Amino acid sequence: MCQYNDLVKYMFNEAKKTKHKVFLSFYHGDDEYYKEQFEKSFGHLFIIKSVQEGDIDSDNSDEYIKRLIQEDYISDSSVLMVLVGPNTRGRKHVDWEISAALNKKVGGYSGLMGILLPEFPLTREGKYFYEDLPPRLSDNVKSGYSKTYLWSDACSSNERVKEIVEEAFNARTDKSGLIDNSRTQKQRNS
Repeated sequence: MCQYNDLVKYMFNEAKKTKHKVFLSFYHGDDEYYKEQFEKSFGHLFIIKSVQEGDIDSDNSDEYIKRLIQEDYISDSSVLMVLVGPNTRGRKHVDWEISAALNKKVGGYSGLMGILLPEFPLTREGKYFYEDLPPRLSDNVKSGYSKTYLWSDACSSNERVKEIVEEAFNARTDKSGLIDNSRTQKQRNS
């Protein structure tokens, strides 16, 4: 009987825990596969949000699209995870999503982290160049507000991915003074 009661208490406490709302920022042209893999593998751990292909009409004005991203997707996210492939750095929507996550007026600050996908260019020593990251993410890695992780490390287990998301979440308060959102938003893809 005691084991049953312990199990009920455990399940009740687990149910009370709030899941982080993780917004996945990625380049639809290259990184969609990894977004789907992340959702499939870790969707039970988080409330995962992202802008899906066709969610926002690209014929709308840039200002309207930015507002939709802020209000409908980013404002209630606790962590923004950028899936960084070889072409992600030049995408204006990725920049706008990061900018919104780092704007206190858009639902408070979100934690920020980058996941370097297997196709991301690394040196022989396994290092990367800041200029290969989306510029606003790079600014915040340099400042110490956010971190980057290799896909193979970050997504190696449920425990590991929960650990790094929690670290990004805690940075919202512990490291908010290090946020660098000073860059002008991208106007076009490069």
